Amino acid sequence: MTTEFDQLNLHPQLVQTVTGLGYITPMPIQSEVIPLMIAGHDVIGQAQTGTGKTAAFALPILHNLEPGQRNVQALVLTPTRELALQVATAFTDYAQGTKARVLAVYGGASYNLQINQLKRGVEIVVGTPGRLLDLIRKHILDITHLHTLILDEADEMLSMGFIDDIETILAETPSTRQTALFSATMPKEIRRLADRYMHDPLPVTIQPELVTVEATEQRHYLVNSGDRQNALIRLLEMEDVTSALIFVRTRGDSGNLANSLTTRGFPAEALNGDLSQEARERTMKRFRLGQIKVLVATDVAARGLDVDDISHVFNYDLPDDPEIYVHRIGRTGRAGKSGVAISFLIPSMKRQLSQIEAFTHKRVPRATLPSEEDIRTSRETKLMKQVSTWLARGRCRRERELVEKLVADGVDPIEIAAVALKMARGEDKQRPIDTLSTVVETHSDRPERGKRPASGRSYGRQQGNRSDEPGMVRLSLNMGKMHGIRPNDIVGSIARHASIPGNVIGKILIQDRQTLVDVPEDLVKQVLSNTRQVTIHRQAVTLQRA
Repeated sequence: MTTEFDQLNLHPQLVQTVTGLGYITPMPIQSEVIPLMIAGHDVIGQAQTGTGKTAAFALPILHNLEPGQRNVQALVLTPTRELALQVATAFTDYAQGTKARVLAVYGGASYNLQINQLKRGVEIVVGTPGRLLDLIRKHILDITHLHTLILDEADEMLSMGFIDDIETILAETPSTRQTALFSATMPKEIRRLADRYMHDPLPVTIQPELVTVEATEQRHYLVNSGDRQNALIRLLEMEDVTSALIFVRTRGDSGNLANSLTTRGFPAEALNGDLSQEARERTMKRFRLGQIKVLVATDVAARGLDVDDISHVFNYDLPDDPEIYVHRIGRTGRAGKSGVAISFLIPSMKRQLSQIEAFTHKRVPRATLPSEEDIRTSRETKLMKQVSTWLARGRCRRERELVEKLVADGVDPIEIAAVALKMARGEDKQRPIDTLSTVVETHSDRPERGKRPASGRSYGRQQGNRSDEPGMVRLSLNMGKMHGIRPNDIVGSIARHASIPGNVIGKILIQDRQTLVDVPEDLVKQVLSNTRQVTIHRQAVTLQRA
C-alpha cells in the first residue's frame, strides 16, 4: 500500500520541506527504511542507485538530530567525491527550515576550509573514507559521540579498496551507534562487515523494476572520447529533436557541455546539484514550455524529472549500472509516443554496452554518424524548403519591390537570388562541421568487473612500455610481485584516488619490481594529478607514464 510522507512519523517540518521539493509519494525503500531508522534499528538496504535511498537515510537522520549539540551526530561514507557532494547537497535541501549543518569531506578539496567548518561545529558529515580517516587520525574530526553511521554504496567502496579504511573508521565509533548499510549487491565481504559491526540489522530489499522501453528506438555510435561533443552536434543537427535530455557523469561536465552546445547554435541548460530549487524549477518550466530544447543533466539531478514529451535521450557518458541506463531511456517514448535513445560508446567502454544488452535482453545496434556531406546536403534541403514555404505564402511585397528595382538597374535576377541565398546561409559559418578522428577497434580481453585475475598475469600479450590497445596509455608504478600486490589492489587504489570507475582500467602486468597498467587516454591527466595520494598496502606508490 502506498504511504504518504506525512504517514511516516517524520517531523512536520521535514514533511513540509520534501513536499515543497516536489516529493509526494515515498519510493518503496523510503516507505520501508524511514520508520525503521526513526525507531533506532540498524538496517541493511539492498537497492540500486536511483531508488531513492538518499532520502531514505537522510530524512530519519534529520528527524533524530538532537538540537543544540556541536558534536558530529551522523557520518555518511561514500565511495567518490561526486557522490559525497550529491548526498551532502540532498541533506542541505531536506534540512531547509532547520539549523542542521552539513559538511562534505573529500580528497582534493581545501583542508583548511574543512577544518574550519569542523571547528565551528557540524552535525552531519558526508565524505570519502580516505579523507575522513585522515581527519580522524589528526584528531580534527571527532566521531566519539556519533549517533548514526551510513555506509552508502558499500559494494562500490569494497571494489575501490576502501574496506580497511571503513573498518578502521568503524572501530573509532561508539558501539551504541545506529548503522545503516546500503549496497546494490551483497558480496561476502560486505556481509562479514555487517555481521561484525551491526546490531541485529533488519533487511530491506528493493527489487529492480525494468522500465518498458519497447517504444524507444535504441542505437549507439562508436567514437573516440574527445569526439563525443562533435558527434552530438552532428546528431542534434540531423535528428528531428523536439526536446532532448543529455546525461553526463559529473555536474562540471553538464555545465561545460551546455555552454558549448549553446555557442554552437543549440540553446541548452544544465540541470545539476549546483542549482537551487528555485533555479531548477525555472529551468524545468522553460524546458516544458519548449523555450529550451536541450537539458544536460546528471543522474542525481534528473531524479524526479517528469516530462512526457522528450523525443531524444542521449547517453553522453554510459552509466556503470545497466539499471540506470534503463531508467534514463525510460524518460522518452512515453504517453504512447515513440522516442529515441542514443549512446556514445568509446572503445574502452565496450563491456558496459554488453552488460546493458544482457540486462535488457535487447541488442543496441550500432549506427553510422552523419558525414560532412550529409550535413551540408541537409542544410541545403532545409534552406530550399524555407524558400518554397515563403514562395507559397506570397508575403514578400516589399522585398519584391527591392528586387524589381535591382532588375531595373540591370542586375541579373538569378544573381540577386544567389546573393539572397548566400546571405541566408550566413549563419552556417558559425556552425563549422568539425572532423571526427578514426576509431581503431580491437577486441579487449580484459576480465569482467569483479573477477580477479591471477596475480602476475598480464591481461594482454604485449609487455612493453606502450599499450597495444588504441585509446589507452600505459603507466608504471614502483611495486611488483616482491611487494605482494595483486591486480585488484592496483584497480582499487587507482580508482579510489582518481575517482574513476574501476572497470575502465585496462591491462595489468605485474613484474618483479614494477607494474604496468593501462588507463584510458582521456583519464591519464586525472589519474596522474592524484599520484601523491596513491597508496597500496598503506605504502606510497610512484605512478608515472611508462
